[in-house]
Amino acid sequence: MKRPPSGKTSSRFTFERRSAGILLHVTSLPGPHGNGDLGSEARRFVDFLAQGGQRWWQTLPVNPVGEGNSPYSGASAFAGNPLLISLSDLGAEGLLDPRQVRGSIDPRRTRYDEARALRAAALRSAFERHERSPRRLASALDEFRRAARYWLPDYTLYMALRQAHELRPWTSWPRALAQREPRELARARRELAREVAYHEFEQLLFRRQWRALREFARARGVGLIGDAPIFVAHESADVWSHAPFFQLDRQGRPTHVAGVPPDYFCKTGQRWGNPLYRWRALEASGFAWWIERFRTLLEHFDVVRLDHFIGFARYWRIPASAPTAETGSWQAAPGRALFAAVRAALGAAPFIAEDLGEVTAEVRALRDEFALPGMRILQFAFGSDGQAEQFLPHRYLPNAVAYTGTHDNQTFRGWFEDDGSGGPRSASQARKERRAAISYLGGPGVKELRGEAHWEALRALYGSVARTVLAPLQDVLGLGDEARMNSPGAGSGNWEWRLPRRALGAPLARRLRELARVYERLP
Repeated sequence: MKRPPSGKTSSRFTFERRSAGILLHVTSLPGPHGNGDLGSEARRFVDFLAQGGQRWWQTLPVNPVGEGNSPYSGASAFAGNPLLISLSDLGAEGLLDPRQVRGSIDPRRTRYDEARALRAAALRSAFERHERSPRRLASALDEFRRAARYWLPDYTLYMALRQAHELRPWTSWPRALAQREPRELARARRELAREVAYHEFEQLLFRRQWRALREFARARGVGLIGDAPIFVAHESADVWSHAPFFQLDRQGRPTHVAGVPPDYFCKTGQRWGNPLYRWRALEASGFAWWIERFRTLLEHFDVVRLDHFIGFARYWRIPASAPTAETGSWQAAPGRALFAAVRAALGAAPFIAEDLGEVTAEVRALRDEFALPGMRILQFAFGSDGQAEQFLPHRYLPNAVAYTGTHDNQTFRGWFEDDGSGGPRSASQARKERRAAISYLGGPGVKELRGEAHWEALRALYGSVARTVLAPLQDVLGLGDEARMNSPGAGSGNWEWRLPRRALGAPLARRLRELARVYERLP
Protein backbone atom coordinates (compact mmCIF):
# COMPACT_ATOMS: atom_id res chain seq x y z
CA MET A 1 0.00 0.00 0.00
CA LYS A 2 1.47 3.36 -1.00
CA ARG A 3 1.68 6.06 1.61
CA PRO A 4 -0.11 9.33 0.88
CA PRO A 5 2.23 12.10 -0.34
CA SER A 6 2.07 13.77 3.08
CA GLY A 7 3.38 10.63 4.74
CA LYS A 8 0.14 10.26 6.67
CA THR A 9 -1.87 7.08 6.72
CA SER A 10 -5.31 6.73 5.15
CA SER A 11 -8.06 4.12 5.21
CA ARG A 12 -11.60 3.97 3.96
CA PHE A 13 -12.52 1.66 6.86
CA THR A 14 -13.61 3.67 9.90
CA PHE A 15 -15.83 3.34 12.95
CA GLU A 16 -18.13 6.17 11.87
CA ARG A 17 -20.93 3.76 10.87
CA ARG A 18 -22.60 0.97 12.79
CA SER A 19 -20.81 -2.28 12.05
CA ALA A 20 -19.87 -5.69 13.40
CA GLY A 21 -17.02 -8.15 13.15
CA ILE A 22 -15.31 -11.23 14.52
CA LEU A 23 -12.15 -11.78 16.55
CA LEU A 24 -10.13 -14.77 15.34
CA HIS A 25 -6.37 -15.16 15.33
CA VAL A 26 -4.78 -16.39 12.11
CA THR A 27 -3.19 -19.41 13.83
CA SER A 28 -6.69 -20.65 14.75
CA LEU A 29 -7.69 -21.20 11.13
CA PRO A 30 -7.80 -24.79 9.80
CA GLY A 31 -5.01 -26.28 7.71
CA PRO A 32 -2.55 -29.17 7.51
CA HIS A 33 0.70 -27.41 8.44
CA GLY A 34 0.39 -27.17 12.22
CA ASN A 35 -1.29 -23.77 12.47
CA GLY A 36 -3.53 -21.49 10.46
CA ASP A 37 -1.84 -19.22 7.93
CA LEU A 38 -2.45 -16.54 5.29
CA GLY A 39 -3.54 -18.92 2.56
CA SER A 40 -6.81 -20.33 1.27
CA GLU A 41 -8.45 -20.79 4.69
CA ALA A 42 -7.86 -17.12 5.49
CA ARG A 43 -9.53 -16.16 2.23
CA ARG A 44 -12.37 -18.56 2.92
CA PHE A 45 -12.89 -16.92 6.33
CA VAL A 46 -13.00 -13.48 4.70
CA ASP A 47 -15.70 -14.77 2.36
CA PHE A 48 -17.65 -16.07 5.38
CA LEU A 49 -17.40 -12.62 7.02
CA ALA A 50 -18.68 -10.92 3.89
CA GLN A 51 -21.56 -13.39 3.58
CA GLY A 52 -22.41 -12.84 7.24
CA GLY A 53 -22.63 -9.06 6.92
CA GLN A 54 -19.48 -8.57 8.97
CA ARG A 55 -17.28 -5.57 8.32
CA TRP A 56 -14.28 -6.47 10.51
CA TRP A 57 -11.78 -9.25 11.09
CA GLN A 58 -9.77 -8.67 14.24
CA THR A 59 -6.62 -10.70 14.89
CA LEU A 60 -4.11 -10.92 17.71
CA PRO A 61 -0.59 -9.53 17.06
CA VAL A 62 0.98 -11.04 13.93
CA ASN A 63 4.59 -10.59 15.05
CA PRO A 64 6.88 -13.58 15.63
CA VAL A 65 5.74 -15.46 18.73
CA GLY A 66 7.95 -15.61 21.80
CA GLU A 67 8.07 -17.42 25.11
CA GLY A 68 5.10 -19.73 25.59
CA ASN A 69 4.16 -19.09 21.94
CA SER A 70 2.52 -15.85 22.99
CA PRO A 71 1.87 -13.36 20.19
CA TYR A 72 2.26 -10.66 22.85
CA SER A 73 5.94 -11.41 23.45
CA GLY A 74 8.10 -11.91 20.39
CA ALA A 75 11.40 -11.18 18.71
CA SER A 76 10.17 -8.00 17.03
CA ALA A 77 7.37 -5.44 17.25
CA PHE A 78 7.79 -4.79 13.50
CA ALA A 79 8.42 -8.14 11.80
CA GLY A 80 5.78 -10.62 10.65
CA ASN A 81 5.40 -14.13 12.04
CA PRO A 82 6.97 -16.67 9.61
CA LEU A 83 4.56 -19.31 10.93
CA LEU A 84 1.78 -17.44 9.14
CA ILE A 85 3.35 -17.80 5.68
CA SER A 86 1.21 -20.10 3.55
CA LEU A 87 3.25 -22.98 2.13
CA SER A 88 0.43 -23.83 -0.25
CA ASP A 89 0.52 -20.35 -1.74
CA LEU A 90 4.31 -20.61 -2.13
CA GLY A 91 3.75 -23.85 -4.01
CA ALA A 92 1.23 -22.17 -6.30
CA GLU A 93 3.76 -19.39 -6.89
CA GLY A 94 6.46 -21.89 -7.87
CA LEU A 95 8.71 -21.28 -4.87
CA LEU A 96 8.09 -24.78 -3.47
CA ASP A 97 7.74 -28.21 -4.99
CA PRO A 98 4.14 -29.52 -4.61
CA ARG A 99 5.47 -32.40 -2.49
CA GLN A 100 6.77 -29.88 0.06
CA VAL A 101 3.36 -28.40 0.71
CA ARG A 102 1.71 -31.65 1.73
CA GLY A 103 1.14 -31.42 5.46
CA SER A 104 -0.40 -33.92 7.82
CA ILE A 105 0.00 -32.35 11.27
CA ASP A 106 -2.96 -32.92 13.62
CA PRO A 107 -5.29 -29.98 12.87
CA ARG A 108 -7.23 -30.04 16.14
CA ARG A 109 -4.77 -27.80 18.04
CA THR A 110 -1.94 -25.50 17.02
CA ARG A 111 1.25 -27.57 17.14
CA TYR A 112 3.94 -24.94 17.38
CA ASP A 113 7.02 -27.16 17.53
CA GLU A 114 5.90 -29.33 14.63
CA ALA A 115 4.80 -26.29 12.63
CA ARG A 116 8.18 -24.60 13.15
CA ALA A 117 10.09 -27.65 11.98
CA LEU A 118 7.90 -28.15 8.92
CA ARG A 119 7.89 -24.50 7.87
CA ALA A 120 11.59 -23.95 8.55
CA ALA A 121 12.50 -26.75 6.18
CA ALA A 122 10.07 -25.52 3.52
CA LEU A 123 11.09 -21.86 3.80
CA ARG A 124 14.78 -22.76 3.61
CA SER A 125 14.03 -24.72 0.45
CA ALA A 126 12.13 -21.75 -1.00
CA PHE A 127 15.09 -19.51 -0.15
CA GLU A 128 17.49 -21.83 -1.97
CA ARG A 129 15.24 -21.73 -5.02
CA HIS A 130 15.19 -17.93 -4.75
CA GLU A 131 19.01 -17.86 -4.60
CA ARG A 132 19.16 -19.75 -7.89
CA SER A 133 16.93 -17.15 -9.55
CA PRO A 134 17.26 -13.91 -7.52
CA ARG A 135 16.07 -11.60 -10.29
CA ARG A 136 12.53 -12.93 -9.89
CA LEU A 137 12.02 -11.00 -6.63
CA ALA A 138 14.76 -8.40 -7.03
CA SER A 139 12.48 -5.40 -7.50
CA ALA A 140 10.17 -6.53 -4.68
CA LEU A 141 13.17 -6.90 -2.36
CA ASP A 142 14.50 -3.46 -3.27
CA GLU A 143 11.13 -1.84 -2.58
CA PHE A 144 10.77 -3.77 0.68
CA ARG A 145 14.23 -2.71 1.90
CA ARG A 146 13.36 0.93 1.30
CA ALA A 147 9.98 0.66 3.00
CA ALA A 148 11.32 -1.27 6.02
CA ARG A 149 14.68 0.48 6.36
CA TYR A 150 13.91 1.60 9.94
CA TRP A 151 13.71 -1.92 11.36
CA LEU A 152 14.63 -4.61 8.80
CA PRO A 153 18.47 -4.41 8.96
CA ASP A 154 18.50 -4.67 12.77
CA TYR A 155 15.92 -7.45 12.85
CA THR A 156 17.62 -9.63 10.25
CA LEU A 157 21.04 -9.24 11.87
CA TYR A 158 19.58 -9.94 15.30
CA MET A 159 17.97 -13.15 14.07
CA ALA A 160 21.18 -14.25 12.36
CA LEU A 161 23.23 -13.53 15.49
CA ARG A 162 20.72 -15.30 17.69
CA GLN A 163 21.01 -18.41 15.53
CA ALA A 164 24.81 -18.16 15.54
CA HIS A 165 24.78 -18.00 19.35
CA GLU A 166 22.47 -21.03 19.72
CA LEU A 167 19.43 -18.94 20.74
CA ARG A 168 21.15 -17.62 23.87
CA PRO A 169 20.00 -14.22 25.24
CA TRP A 170 21.67 -11.27 23.55
CA THR A 171 23.08 -10.13 26.89
CA SER A 172 25.28 -13.28 26.86
CA TRP A 173 26.78 -12.53 23.44
CA PRO A 174 30.30 -11.09 23.23
CA ARG A 175 30.23 -7.62 24.73
CA ALA A 176 31.06 -5.89 21.44
CA LEU A 177 27.96 -7.41 19.83
CA ALA A 178 25.69 -6.95 22.84
CA GLN A 179 26.76 -3.29 23.03
CA ARG A 180 26.47 -2.90 19.24
CA GLU A 181 29.96 -1.63 18.48
CA PRO A 182 29.79 -0.54 14.80
CA ARG A 183 32.92 -2.41 13.70
CA GLU A 184 31.69 -5.67 15.20
CA LEU A 185 28.23 -5.23 13.69
CA ALA A 186 29.74 -4.68 10.25
CA ARG A 187 31.93 -7.77 10.63
CA ALA A 188 28.97 -9.89 11.78
CA ARG A 189 26.89 -8.67 8.86
CA ARG A 190 29.58 -9.78 6.42
CA GLU A 191 30.13 -13.17 8.05
CA LEU A 192 26.41 -13.90 8.41
CA ALA A 193 25.35 -12.37 5.10
CA ARG A 194 23.53 -15.46 3.87
CA GLU A 195 21.58 -15.92 7.11
CA VAL A 196 20.70 -12.21 7.12
CA ALA A 197 19.47 -12.59 3.53
CA TYR A 198 17.35 -15.59 4.52
CA HIS A 199 15.49 -13.65 7.23
CA GLU A 200 15.04 -10.76 4.83
CA PHE A 201 13.54 -13.16 2.29
CA GLU A 202 11.26 -14.65 4.96
CA GLN A 203 9.93 -11.20 5.85
CA LEU A 204 9.37 -10.39 2.18
CA LEU A 205 7.22 -13.51 1.81
CA PHE A 206 5.15 -12.53 4.85
CA ARG A 207 4.70 -9.00 3.54
CA ARG A 208 3.61 -10.15 0.07
CA GLN A 209 1.09 -12.65 1.45
CA TRP A 210 -0.28 -10.20 4.01
CA ARG A 211 -0.75 -7.52 1.36
CA ALA A 212 -2.55 -9.99 -0.87
CA LEU A 213 -4.88 -11.00 1.96
CA ARG A 214 -5.59 -7.39 2.86
CA GLU A 215 -6.48 -6.54 -0.72
CA PHE A 216 -8.65 -9.66 -0.94
CA ALA A 217 -10.50 -8.56 2.21
CA ARG A 218 -10.79 -4.95 1.06
CA ALA A 219 -12.37 -6.05 -2.22
CA ARG A 220 -15.06 -7.83 -0.19
CA GLY A 221 -15.73 -4.92 2.14
CA VAL A 222 -13.89 -6.44 5.12
CA GLY A 223 -11.43 -4.35 7.13
CA LEU A 224 -8.62 -5.76 9.25
CA ILE A 225 -8.10 -4.86 12.90
CA GLY A 226 -4.72 -5.54 14.45
CA ASP A 227 -3.37 -5.58 17.99
CA ALA A 228 -0.37 -3.68 19.37
CA PRO A 229 1.06 -4.85 22.72
CA ILE A 230 2.25 -1.80 24.62
CA PHE A 231 5.43 -3.55 25.81
CA VAL A 232 7.99 -5.64 23.94
CA ALA A 233 10.05 -8.64 24.98
CA HIS A 234 13.54 -8.11 26.37
CA GLU A 235 14.78 -10.87 24.08
CA SER A 236 13.96 -8.96 20.91
CA ALA A 237 15.55 -7.01 18.12
CA ASP A 238 13.77 -3.91 19.45
CA VAL A 239 15.48 -3.86 22.85
CA TRP A 240 18.86 -5.00 21.49
CA SER A 241 18.90 -2.32 18.78
CA HIS A 242 17.32 0.50 20.83
CA ALA A 243 18.69 -0.16 24.33
CA PRO A 244 18.75 3.56 25.33
CA PHE A 245 14.93 3.59 25.04
CA PHE A 246 14.55 0.95 27.78
CA GLN A 247 15.23 0.78 31.51
CA LEU A 248 18.35 -1.42 31.40
CA ASP A 249 21.59 -1.65 33.34
CA ARG A 250 25.07 -1.49 31.76
CA GLN A 251 24.92 -5.19 30.88
CA GLY A 252 21.60 -4.69 29.10
CA ARG A 253 19.49 -6.38 31.78
CA PRO A 254 16.20 -4.79 32.88
CA THR A 255 16.32 -2.73 36.06
CA HIS A 256 12.52 -2.54 36.25
CA VAL A 257 9.81 -4.53 34.51
CA ALA A 258 6.16 -4.20 33.56
CA GLY A 259 3.03 -5.67 35.12
CA VAL A 260 -0.11 -4.71 36.99
CA PRO A 261 -0.81 -4.44 40.72
CA PRO A 262 -2.77 -6.95 42.82
CA ASP A 263 -6.47 -7.11 41.98
CA TYR A 264 -9.55 -9.31 42.08
CA PHE A 265 -8.04 -11.78 39.63
CA CYS A 266 -4.58 -12.10 41.21
CA LYS A 267 -3.71 -11.28 44.82
CA THR A 268 -0.01 -10.74 44.04
CA GLY A 269 -0.60 -8.85 40.80
CA GLN A 270 0.85 -9.80 37.44
CA ARG A 271 4.59 -9.56 36.83
CA TRP A 272 4.86 -9.58 33.03
CA GLY A 273 8.63 -9.11 32.97
CA ASN A 274 8.85 -6.84 29.90
CA PRO A 275 11.44 -4.06 30.16
CA LEU A 276 9.96 -0.62 30.71
CA TYR A 277 10.52 2.37 28.45
CA ARG A 278 12.74 5.34 29.17
CA TRP A 279 10.01 7.73 28.19
CA ARG A 280 12.24 10.83 28.40
CA ALA A 281 14.65 9.33 25.87
CA LEU A 282 11.76 8.40 23.56
CA GLU A 283 10.31 11.89 23.85
CA ALA A 284 13.70 13.47 23.13
CA SER A 285 13.82 11.46 19.89
CA GLY A 286 10.42 12.79 18.84
CA PHE A 287 8.94 9.34 19.58
CA ALA A 288 10.46 8.10 16.30
CA TRP A 289 10.39 4.43 17.39
CA TRP A 290 6.67 4.60 18.21
CA ILE A 291 5.81 6.51 15.04
CA GLU A 292 7.60 3.96 12.86
CA ARG A 293 5.98 1.11 14.76
CA PHE A 294 2.51 2.56 14.21
CA ARG A 295 3.33 3.30 10.58
CA THR A 296 4.22 -0.36 10.06
CA LEU A 297 1.07 -1.55 11.82
CA LEU A 298 -1.11 0.71 9.70
CA GLU A 299 0.46 -0.74 6.57
CA HIS A 300 -0.93 -4.09 7.73
CA PHE A 301 -4.23 -3.08 9.30
CA ASP A 302 -7.09 -0.64 8.85
CA VAL A 303 -7.49 -0.19 12.61
CA VAL A 304 -5.17 -1.02 15.52
CA ARG A 305 -6.18 -1.98 19.05
CA LEU A 306 -3.83 -0.50 21.65
CA ASP A 307 -3.34 -3.19 24.27
CA HIS A 308 -3.08 -1.99 27.91
CA PHE A 309 -3.94 1.57 26.94
CA ILE A 310 -3.75 2.71 30.57
CA GLY A 311 0.04 2.25 30.29
CA PHE A 312 0.22 5.32 28.07
CA ALA A 313 -1.07 7.44 30.97
CA ARG A 314 0.61 5.58 33.84
CA TYR A 315 2.37 2.25 34.27
CA TRP A 316 3.14 -0.13 37.11
CA ARG A 317 6.93 -0.17 37.71
CA ILE A 318 8.24 -3.32 39.36
CA PRO A 319 11.90 -3.79 40.45
CA ALA A 320 13.39 -6.51 38.26
CA SER A 321 14.57 -8.31 41.40
CA ALA A 322 11.03 -8.56 42.84
CA PRO A 323 9.42 -12.02 42.49
CA THR A 324 5.87 -10.61 42.26
CA ALA A 325 4.15 -7.37 41.26
CA GLU A 326 3.24 -6.44 44.83
CA THR A 327 6.18 -4.07 45.38
CA GLY A 328 5.61 -1.96 42.29
CA SER A 329 4.59 1.67 42.04
CA TRP A 330 2.62 3.82 39.61
CA GLN A 331 4.63 6.09 37.31
CA ALA A 332 3.41 8.72 34.87
CA ALA A 333 3.77 8.20 31.10
CA PRO A 334 3.70 10.99 28.44
CA GLY A 335 0.74 9.63 26.49
CA ARG A 336 -0.53 13.04 25.46
CA ALA A 337 2.81 14.04 23.94
CA LEU A 338 3.14 10.65 22.26
CA PHE A 339 -0.24 10.67 20.55
CA ALA A 340 0.17 14.30 19.53
CA ALA A 341 3.43 13.35 17.80
CA VAL A 342 1.79 10.32 16.17
CA ARG A 343 -1.10 12.46 14.94
CA ALA A 344 1.30 15.04 13.50
CA ALA A 345 3.23 12.33 11.66
CA LEU A 346 0.47 9.93 10.61
CA GLY A 347 -2.76 11.88 10.84
CA ALA A 348 -5.77 10.82 12.91
CA ALA A 349 -4.69 7.19 13.19
CA PRO A 350 -7.54 4.71 13.72
CA PHE A 351 -6.93 3.19 17.16
CA ILE A 352 -9.02 1.31 19.72
CA ALA A 353 -8.10 2.02 23.33
CA GLU A 354 -8.10 -1.14 25.46
CA ASP A 355 -9.15 0.86 28.51
CA LEU A 356 -9.66 -2.04 30.91
CA GLY A 357 -8.29 -2.36 34.42
CA GLU A 358 -7.32 0.55 36.68
CA VAL A 359 -8.96 3.27 34.59
CA THR A 360 -8.38 6.72 36.10
CA ALA A 361 -9.55 10.19 35.14
CA GLU A 362 -6.18 10.70 33.40
CA VAL A 363 -6.71 7.57 31.28
CA ARG A 364 -10.21 8.66 30.27
CA ALA A 365 -9.00 12.18 29.46
CA LEU A 366 -6.21 10.81 27.24
CA ARG A 367 -8.63 8.50 25.43
CA ASP A 368 -11.22 11.22 24.90
CA GLU A 369 -8.79 13.95 23.85
CA PHE A 370 -7.80 11.86 20.85
CA ALA A 371 -11.38 10.61 20.27
CA LEU A 372 -10.38 6.95 20.65
CA PRO A 373 -13.17 4.43 21.15
CA GLY A 374 -12.84 2.46 24.37
CA MET A 375 -13.80 -1.16 24.97
CA ARG A 376 -16.90 -2.59 26.66
CA ILE A 377 -16.90 -6.26 27.69
CA LEU A 378 -20.33 -7.81 28.26
CA GLN A 379 -18.90 -10.63 30.36
CA PHE A 380 -17.77 -8.04 32.94
CA ALA A 381 -21.24 -6.49 33.27
CA PHE A 382 -22.75 -8.85 35.83
CA GLY A 383 -20.03 -9.18 38.48
CA SER A 384 -18.92 -7.23 41.52
CA ASP A 385 -16.30 -5.14 39.75
CA GLY A 386 -16.66 -1.44 40.55
CA GLN A 387 -16.92 -0.64 36.84
CA ALA A 388 -19.44 -3.41 36.05
CA GLU A 389 -22.34 -1.10 35.29
CA GLN A 390 -20.50 0.62 32.43
CA PHE A 391 -20.33 -2.75 30.67
CA LEU A 392 -24.12 -3.09 30.50
CA PRO A 393 -25.24 -2.50 26.88
CA HIS A 394 -27.86 0.11 27.74
CA ARG A 395 -25.05 2.25 29.21
CA TYR A 396 -22.77 2.13 26.17
CA LEU A 397 -21.69 5.23 24.29
CA PRO A 398 -21.65 5.44 20.48
CA ASN A 399 -17.86 5.82 20.39
CA ALA A 400 -17.20 2.40 21.88
CA VAL A 401 -16.26 -1.08 20.69
CA ALA A 402 -18.38 -3.72 22.42
CA TYR A 403 -17.24 -7.33 22.89
CA THR A 404 -18.80 -10.43 24.40
CA GLY A 405 -15.31 -11.20 25.74
CA THR A 406 -11.64 -11.07 24.79
CA HIS A 407 -8.95 -13.64 24.03
CA ASP A 408 -7.98 -13.58 27.75
CA ASN A 409 -11.48 -14.44 29.01
CA GLN A 410 -13.45 -17.60 29.26
CA THR A 411 -15.72 -18.08 26.26
CA PHE A 412 -19.15 -16.58 26.88
CA ARG A 413 -20.72 -20.02 27.15
CA GLY A 414 -17.90 -21.19 29.42
CA TRP A 415 -18.43 -18.20 31.69
CA PHE A 416 -22.22 -18.55 31.63
CA GLU A 417 -22.12 -22.25 32.54
CA ASP A 418 -19.25 -21.98 35.04
CA ASP A 419 -20.21 -23.17 38.52
CA GLY A 420 -17.37 -21.28 40.20
CA SER A 421 -15.24 -24.33 40.92
CA GLY A 422 -12.34 -23.56 38.59
CA GLY A 423 -11.66 -19.83 38.71
CA PRO A 424 -11.56 -16.70 40.85
CA ARG A 425 -15.36 -16.68 41.34
CA SER A 426 -17.00 -18.52 44.19
CA ALA A 427 -19.97 -20.80 43.50
CA SER A 428 -22.37 -18.25 44.99
CA GLN A 429 -20.86 -15.43 42.91
CA ALA A 430 -21.09 -17.53 39.74
CA ARG A 431 -24.78 -18.25 40.42
CA LYS A 432 -25.46 -14.58 41.12
CA GLU A 433 -23.84 -13.48 37.87
CA ARG A 434 -25.66 -16.15 35.90
CA ARG A 435 -29.04 -15.04 37.29
CA ALA A 436 -28.22 -11.40 36.49
CA ALA A 437 -27.22 -12.33 32.93
CA ILE A 438 -30.41 -14.37 32.36
CA SER A 439 -32.58 -11.52 33.62
CA TYR A 440 -30.78 -8.93 31.53
CA LEU A 441 -30.42 -10.92 28.31
CA GLY A 442 -33.70 -12.81 28.44
CA GLY A 443 -35.94 -10.24 30.10
CA PRO A 444 -37.82 -10.07 33.44
CA GLY A 445 -39.22 -13.39 34.57
CA VAL A 446 -37.05 -15.49 32.23
CA LYS A 447 -35.33 -18.34 34.07
CA GLU A 448 -33.40 -20.06 31.28
CA LEU A 449 -31.97 -19.11 27.88
CA ARG A 450 -32.36 -22.60 26.37
CA GLY A 451 -28.75 -22.99 25.19
CA GLU A 452 -28.88 -19.68 23.32
CA ALA A 453 -27.06 -17.48 25.84
CA HIS A 454 -24.37 -16.58 23.32
CA TRP A 455 -26.94 -15.44 20.75
CA GLU A 456 -28.77 -13.38 23.35
CA ALA A 457 -25.42 -11.81 24.23
CA LEU A 458 -24.77 -10.97 20.58
CA ARG A 459 -28.27 -9.56 20.19
CA ALA A 460 -27.77 -7.30 23.22
CA LEU A 461 -24.53 -5.94 21.78
CA TYR A 462 -25.84 -5.54 18.24
CA GLY A 463 -28.81 -3.62 19.57
CA SER A 464 -26.71 -1.21 21.65
CA VAL A 465 -25.69 2.28 20.51
CA ALA A 466 -22.01 1.24 20.36
CA ARG A 467 -21.06 1.79 16.74
CA THR A 468 -18.81 -1.27 16.62
CA VAL A 469 -19.45 -4.78 17.93
CA LEU A 470 -16.85 -7.54 17.87
CA ALA A 471 -17.11 -11.08 19.18
CA PRO A 472 -14.60 -13.93 19.40
CA LEU A 473 -15.58 -16.60 16.88
CA GLN A 474 -15.83 -19.06 19.78
CA ASP A 475 -18.76 -17.00 21.12
CA VAL A 476 -20.47 -16.89 17.74
CA LEU A 477 -20.21 -20.69 17.64
CA GLY A 478 -21.36 -21.06 21.27
CA LEU A 479 -18.30 -23.06 22.32
CA GLY A 480 -17.30 -23.79 25.90
CA ASP A 481 -13.99 -23.29 27.65
CA GLU A 482 -12.38 -26.11 25.69
CA ALA A 483 -12.11 -23.42 23.00
CA ARG A 484 -10.59 -20.75 25.24
CA MET A 485 -7.63 -19.00 23.58
CA ASN A 486 -5.63 -17.86 26.61
CA SER A 487 -5.73 -18.33 30.38
CA PRO A 488 -3.38 -15.70 31.86
CA GLY A 489 -0.97 -17.32 34.28
CA ALA A 490 -1.40 -20.82 32.87
CA GLY A 491 1.90 -22.43 31.94
CA SER A 492 0.68 -24.43 28.96
CA GLY A 493 -2.22 -24.91 26.56
CA ASN A 494 -2.54 -21.27 25.56
CA TRP A 495 -2.86 -19.94 21.99
CA GLU A 496 -3.65 -23.43 20.66
CA TRP A 497 -7.37 -23.42 19.81
CA ARG A 498 -8.21 -24.07 16.17
CA LEU A 499 -11.40 -23.80 14.20
CA PRO A 500 -12.78 -27.17 13.01
CA ARG A 501 -12.70 -27.35 9.22
CA ARG A 502 -16.47 -27.45 8.68
CA ALA A 503 -17.61 -25.29 11.60
CA LEU A 504 -18.60 -22.36 9.38
CA GLY A 505 -21.33 -22.57 6.81
CA ALA A 506 -24.15 -20.77 5.03
CA PRO A 507 -26.76 -21.17 7.84
CA LEU A 508 -24.46 -19.47 10.37
CA ALA A 509 -23.59 -16.72 7.89
CA ARG A 510 -27.30 -16.10 7.22
CA ARG A 511 -28.07 -15.87 10.92
CA LEU A 512 -25.27 -13.37 11.49
CA ARG A 513 -26.32 -11.33 8.48
CA GLU A 514 -29.91 -11.18 9.68
CA LEU A 515 -28.75 -9.97 13.09
CA ALA A 516 -26.65 -7.30 11.40
CA ARG A 517 -29.57 -6.30 9.17
CA VAL A 518 -32.06 -5.95 12.01
CA TYR A 519 -29.71 -3.73 14.02
CA GLU A 520 -28.45 -1.74 11.01
CA ARG A 521 -24.88 -3.06 11.06
CA LEU A 522 -24.57 -4.30 7.50
CA PRO A 523 -21.53 -2.94 5.60
